[in-house]
Amino acid sequence: MQPEIHEITRKQRTWQNRKEMALIPYDATVAQGLQKFHQSLASFSFASHSIHIKQNWKQLGVAAVAVVLCTYLEMGAVNLQGRSVIELGAGTGLVGIVAALLGAHVTITDRQVALEFLESNIQANLPTTLQHKVVVKELTWGHNLGNFSPDAFDLIVGSDIIYLEETFLDLLQTLEHLSLEQTLILLSCRIRYARDWDFLKMLKARFTVVEVHYDPNTDVHIFQAQKITLKEEL
Repeated sequence: MQPEIHEITRKQRTWQNRKEMALIPYDATVAQGLQKFHQSLASFSFASHSIHIKQNWKQLGVAAVAVVLCTYLEMGAVNLQGRSVIELGAGTGLVGIVAALLGAHVTITDRQVALEFLESNIQANLPTTLQHKVVVKELTWGHNLGNFSPDAFDLIVGSDIIYLEETFLDLLQTLEHLSLEQTLILLSCRIRYARDWDFLKMLKARFTVVEVHYDPNTDVHIFQAQKITLKEEL
C-alpha cells in the first residue's frame, strides 16, 4: 500500500472511532480561542463549583463547545431545578455535570467506549449528595431507542454533535424518539461546513428551530428546537 493511501485509510478509521461523539476532533490549526481546551485536564467554574475535567483529546476530543452551552444554562435561560435532562454524545460529561449542579436529574449518554471516562469525571466533580441525580447510559444514535422512554425528559442537550454527515439521520431519529411536543432541545455547535446547515434544515422539517445564543469568541451557536405540533403542521 502506498504511503498516501495508507494515510487516507488511517484518517478514515480515526473519524469512524469518533463517530457520534459530542466533542471537537483534535486539530492543530484550531482557532486561538479554543487552544486552551486542548489539554489533558481543564478547569472551569460553574454553579459555584470548581470543575476539573479530564480530556483525552487524541481519542475523545475536548469540551470547548460544551463550555458555551454550560454558560448559557448557568445564565438561567432554562429552569433546570427538578427537571429531567438527557445529554447526547456527552464526551467529557461537562454539560451533564453542570446541569446536575443546577438542580436537574440527568441522564448522560454516549457510546460504550466513553462511559468509563464519563463516570470518572462525574465522580470527581459531583458532590456525593448529587451523584444519585446522574445516570450514565450507553446510547448509539438510532439504535436500541426502546431503552429510552420518549416521555422521560424535559430537556435534551447536545454540544458539538452536528458535524458528521453519516450520523445526521440517526441523530434526527434519536431526537424525534426522545421528544414530546413540550420537550425542549438545546444544541451548541460550531458551523464548520455547509453540511452542518443541511442538518439544521433537516431538523426544521420536524421541529421549530431558532438560534438563541451566539458566542463570537469561540464562534459557537446555540439552537433551540421543539417538535412541531399537529396543529402547526396543519
